[in-house]
Amino acid sequence: MKKILVTTDYSANSKSAIRFAIQLASQGSISLTFLHILHLSRPTTWHEETYLTYEKEEIEKDKVALDTFINSSYEELNATPSTHACVVEVAVVADFRIMGYAEENDMDFICISTRGAGMFEKIIGTTTANLINQSSVPVIAVPGTFRTEQLTSLLYASDFTALKQEIPKVVDMARVFDARVDLLHFSFPSEPTLDPDILNTAVKTFTDYPMTVHLKPTDLSKTLIDNIDGVIKTLNPSLVIMFTTQNLGFFHQLFSSGNSVNYCFLTSVPLLVFAKS
Repeated sequence: MKKILVTTDYSANSKSAIRFAIQLASQGSISLTFLHILHLSRPTTWHEETYLTYEKEEIEKDKVALDTFINSSYEELNATPSTHACVVEVAVVADFRIMGYAEENDMDFICISTRGAGMFEKIIGTTTANLINQSSVPVIAVPGTFRTEQLTSLLYASDFTALKQEIPKVVDMARVFDARVDLLHFSFPSEPTLDPDILNTAVKTFTDYPMTVHLKPTDLSKTLIDNIDGVIKTLNPSLVIMFTTQNLGFFHQLFSSGNSVNYCFLTSVPLLVFAKS
């Protein structure tokens, strides 16, 4: 059984991740944990015992609110509640606590909603971007526009540098909801010509799961994100999978963000991001 940690701040936007997770759980063997990070102020005059009592009371109240919020989400979707838990954690910085909880509890994925990010938000970092850049647990970023529908296919965007390591992870996810898999690669003029038949044969050495390879020439007048988006509009996948290099440093992320980080703010399709080996 896969274990997915779903974050929420009770906003309408955060419901897209909840909708996606509930849908995915309805199609596979998945346990969901819904997590809310509670921010509490501590007056400097309070003794430790006073604060701990206050913290316990606030967690209990927030747990009731979280249970109500999640139950209403199931009702809105006319979905039967699957195996799930609701957890409230107190933290100053949400990103680190989400990652910590996911690692401590052996979660397979973190599922979080995303929204458009302006330059200021990119400078200070958003929770979604920070998780993609730093989390050792793969992150599913779900756009606010996501509406529940049957999940049927996934698109794996690859640079062909680590197929042996990446394909098993892609197939493992595909098996969760019996998805059709399309492997996408954009070639550049400087690259040698690739034979689709040879590539299909090579892919079969790493998995027996059916996978269709799509080789596309890069339109140099467009960004890589725009190139990928064009294919997405044609294939209409339920989920896009990318692998990203993490921990490149603040200035690199600011002025030359990884494609997966940039794409999570623009896509209309949920995006699953693994850390690149």
